[in-house]
Amino acid sequence: MADNEKTETTEEAIGLHNLKPAPGSRRPRKRVGRGEGSGTGKTAGRGQKGYGSRSGSKRRARFEGGQNPLHMRMRKLRGPNKKMSMPFEPFRTHTQPVNLADLEKKFDDGAAVDLDSLRAAGLGTRKNIPVKILGRGELTKKLTVHAHAFSKTARERIEAAGGTCQVIEP
Repeated sequence: MADNEKTETTEEAIGLHNLKPAPGSRRPRKRVGRGEGSGTGKTAGRGQKGYGSRSGSKRRARFEGGQNPLHMRMRKLRGPNKKMSMPFEPFRTHTQPVNLADLEKKFDDGAAVDLDSLRAAGLGTRKNIPVKILGRGELTKKLTVHAHAFSKTARERIEAAGGTCQVIEP
């Protein structure tokens, strides 16, 4: 065997020239309208008459077979003072709640609770949404809490435990 001859390996190199789909994963296109013996001749699988048998017919995305479509079945409430009239509620202010029970569980006595420490503790994790402290639960630890808003009961309970509430301006 000469040195300049290449030895054949048992494995062929994989490249774009020899890639094939998995066997059985591809089926040939159904050729309709090619004679009655083919099984899809004459009406070519479109049925007898009606809109779907005509040339140029399309299935509209929202069409429900003539049934009253969903967008017409929805109720029609108008005006900004109806609760469900505007589903995205563009004028509602959004806050993310943090309860006193969570602060009691996650922080030690005398700790300073700000937005970074809340996020590190897994509370108030959504960015650019104000944090509001709510009064659910009891607080026995003296905490200095920095948040965008406080409920009345939360402020009373934090101050009753010896802590302070400081409002952050957004």
